[in-house]
Amino acid sequence: MDKQLLLICALTFIIHIIGTLAYSVRIAGIRTRRIAVSLALFSILMLLSRTSNSFLGPFLAKRVETGIDQHVAASTLLADFRWLLFSASLATILGAILIPTFQRAFCRAVEHFQVHRSVPKLLLHAVFKGGLSHLKTSASLPKPANFTGLRQQSGVSVSMTAMNVIATALWTVGVFAALYAGVLDPSVRVTSSTLSSIINGGATIMMAVFIDPHISGMTDDVIEGKIEESQFRRTVVWLVGSRLAGTLIAQFLLVPSAVVIVGVAKGL
Repeated sequence: MDKQLLLICALTFIIHIIGTLAYSVRIAGIRTRRIAVSLALFSILMLLSRTSNSFLGPFLAKRVETGIDQHVAASTLLADFRWLLFSASLATILGAILIPTFQRAFCRAVEHFQVHRSVPKLLLHAVFKGGLSHLKTSASLPKPANFTGLRQQSGVSVSMTAMNVIATALWTVGVFAALYAGVLDPSVRVTSSTLSSIINGGATIMMAVFIDPHISGMTDDVIEGKIEESQFRRTVVWLVGSRLAGTLIAQFLLVPSAVVIVGVAKGL
């Protein structure tokens, strides 16, 4: 693995670990009873994710174009995309392990913000005034009880879990498939690179219309005392597990999705 591919894998890793840690923000919001503030502070990390995403596309596109110009075998470029998808799965696993730690640290951040009402002060405190030492004391692994109780009622249906698997798989593979389509047929690579929405558009709809509203409703139910926090935690475990399954299934969807995009690009 060369330095350029390692950098692209790192950007993919950042995007997916932040996406996985988003589940812990809701738990922190429940603990602090500050859902709006929690989501607002998490947007700082989302800026990092979006910045990584803005560099990921051009770097990967450049790698594909260089490979095409140098007549690199399609199988070699396909291996690069496999590594990227593996990075997404690895980030999801690490993100799942870090959820308890991140939740505790994020609760502290929310409480600090409630006092000072300043994001710059919060960032300075996190870096220079004991924030990092607090992170060490907050370190914790997921409790076995969160897994042993999965057979109990979780609040998320099988259909919703399956939908999260599909949505994650499509969202993960969308941009990669659009760029790999250019490898399969270089004559339409510019058109193909703009057609990622054919694949991840459905994922966006499923997340916005079904998954996110359902999780938001459950979050409010926990705060109102309609369901227990332990039940919501089981829901998070199921959702993280389905997210991991989605990144793994994306490996199998990469080539078929790229073939579909090539067909659409030629038909335009």
